[in-house]
Amino acid sequence: MAEHPTASLDDVVHQKHRLGILTVAAEAKRVEFGYLRSTLELTAGNLSRHIAVLARAGLVAVEKGYDGKRPRTWVDVTPAGRAALAAEMAALRALVERHVASPS
Repeated sequence: MAEHPTASLDDVVHQKHRLGILTVAAEAKRVEFGYLRSTLELTAGNLSRHIAVLARAGLVAVEKGYDGKRPRTWVDVTPAGRAALAAEMAALRALVERHVASPS
């Protein structure tokens, strides 16, 4: 019997805020911390913790610098992060397909 699609969900990626960070960051070359915070409606501390989890897993890279005189933090999705996001989306797609195909 084939493995259930939920077995393919990645605990690091699947958490809704981390999935949001990866998804938003994958849409651009890099994304600014403040944009992520407002888009995902997270506190700075909560967002920082989720970014740290993703960075430890090698799924995002964090760059600190300045935009003029203002300190900024940018988040980039790494190639491993893009692969993990694609795998997560494939698992979610398989779950949806399984649900749609199941008799009601």
